[in-house]
Amino acid sequence: MAAWQSRATARIIALALICAAALTFALDRAFPPNLARLAITSGEALDRNGALLAVSPAPGGVWRLRTTTSDVDPAFLARLIATEDRHFWHHPGVNPAALARAAVQDLRAGHIVSGGSTLTMQTARLLEPRPRTVRSKLIEIARALQLEARYSKPEILSMWLTLAPYGGNLEGVRAASLAWFGKSPRALSAAEAALLVAIPRRPEALRPDRHADRAHALRDRILQADGGDIPNHRQPMPRHARLQLPPLDGRITTTLDLNLQSALEAIAREQIATLPDHASVALIIARNRTRQIEALTSGTGSGEGRGDALDLTRAIRSPGSALKPFIYAMAFEAGNAGPQTRLDDLPRRFGNYAPENFDRSFNGPVTMAEALRRSLNLPAVALLAQLGPAQFLDRVTASGIALHMPRRAIGQADPSLPLALGGAGITLRDLASLYEGLATDGSVTPLHLIADTTATPHPLVSQRAARTIAGILTQPFPDFGPDGIAWKTGTSWGGRDAWAMGFNATHTAGVWVGRPDGTPLPAATGRSLALPLLEKLFALLPAEPLPPAPPEPVSLRGTPATPKPDALRMLFPPPASTLSADGPITLRAMGGKRPLVFLVDGTKLQTDPARREASWHPPAPGFYKLTILDAEGTATHASVRVR
Repeated sequence: MAAWQSRATARIIALALICAAALTFALDRAFPPNLARLAITSGEALDRNGALLAVSPAPGGVWRLRTTTSDVDPAFLARLIATEDRHFWHHPGVNPAALARAAVQDLRAGHIVSGGSTLTMQTARLLEPRPRTVRSKLIEIARALQLEARYSKPEILSMWLTLAPYGGNLEGVRAASLAWFGKSPRALSAAEAALLVAIPRRPEALRPDRHADRAHALRDRILQADGGDIPNHRQPMPRHARLQLPPLDGRITTTLDLNLQSALEAIAREQIATLPDHASVALIIARNRTRQIEALTSGTGSGEGRGDALDLTRAIRSPGSALKPFIYAMAFEAGNAGPQTRLDDLPRRFGNYAPENFDRSFNGPVTMAEALRRSLNLPAVALLAQLGPAQFLDRVTASGIALHMPRRAIGQADPSLPLALGGAGITLRDLASLYEGLATDGSVTPLHLIADTTATPHPLVSQRAARTIAGILTQPFPDFGPDGIAWKTGTSWGGRDAWAMGFNATHTAGVWVGRPDGTPLPAATGRSLALPLLEKLFALLPAEPLPPAPPEPVSLRGTPATPKPDALRMLFPPPASTLSADGPITLRAMGGKRPLVFLVDGTKLQTDPARREASWHPPAPGFYKLTILDAEGTATHASVRVR
């Protein structure tokens, strides 16, 4: 009988344990830990090596950076556990002895004096903050047991490291370490680690910037030594390169290099002090082989300007003469000229357009190489007239780079010869992409700064033409800097934009100086303002000179001093195009000797003899043949359809 009763009791106990386990399991699944606070952390941007570049606050302006045990120094973890919960690695979430001791202290005092909380219980309270009551303590105990059943000890520690309060809007050890010491928690000294262990005990009462004496005393007690001074103010959170940060709890890995980025920003800060009021700078460095941006900075404005709030590497500005190398490259590729082709730099009109050089002088016979190095205007305009502004614009656009034509009252202006001198807008990023094409094989791939980005290269000019231009532009800097660098400056009309672009065998760099609102800078030129900055950028980079330029084809040597006359061609409309009959259509020509005659199906249109355009009002939809004749009898034709 006794044996039967013993077996029955054992079964009842076993059944009770099974029911309790089942109930515990059911309650655990029905009421899982609430990890919502843990999921709402700051967005982060990392450099190519994983270093922190920039962070954004979580909702409410809280700095809460996700932190794991691998993000902090093991010595910090050891000090934290020794101070807060020395049995952490062994208990199941609660420490009965500590709870009993705390209960006795609380009963004697008549209120909560010590909670006896383990780090796991503290984590439960951080996940779900509640008033400090007996009921809350019981819930924390249950949640601590639940956390220990679901997660490993390092995972629980990581939750604490992410959510621990540090006063004000600081939460988590990484945020606190950056704010108080400007460094990663992996690089803390013993005294710094002791302070970060101390503050979460009473985060508002121990803030170093408000209660330095209290924080100092508790820090030294934990350190068991005098740790010296403590910080009395917070440092700004990292915010390099004005990056567009990811959504909350997101991380992006960029192509930037933190060391190079910091050096670039230091150069910008130093230079801005020497610039006129309200001036800003934008700088960029990219690697030729990968087309990755390795450093960029912008908007370091002086005075009361808006530069600090803008990413001026994306601003559309006039490049001045900085597009000339690409006009020459296309002309060389087409066989229109070569580096030693000679041209008379003398006054000349192109229709109603009469370009002058920057210094309003002319230089007589010059080679194309000399004209490009000296950035003479008339040779560049003459080459663009041969190429055709529309064709030049189309080729640049087809390479994936946008040239922004000036806006008119209705739509945008058509491409014209002032393109050679900065008559279209471009961003610093896109201009650097074009120059990387000259530094490599003549193809263009838009630069990127997000890791693992893939892009397709688009042809712009031949590799031979690119290397020829690189050879022409390779010249010593005026003041200092390494050899073997090709560079070109640009100045927009009125001194509004000063540019300097350069490249060697490994990197391309670009500089823009100007005012964000587009107002002129006094006596600003690319050579005086931007080029000294470019020299400093290349002083940061490996000295890798460009390979020698290829020899010039024999057929292009010793050509006449004046390029071949402009051939007559129809700029608009292009052949086989479809036009709308909503209003008058302007027929435009390029080249040829004036006066020009415009014909539609053999009927002459009324035109101004001095102009290279005519207005045509299509009488009805249909197909039409357009003809243009110049004074020498040369003709060009186009068949179009009118809807």
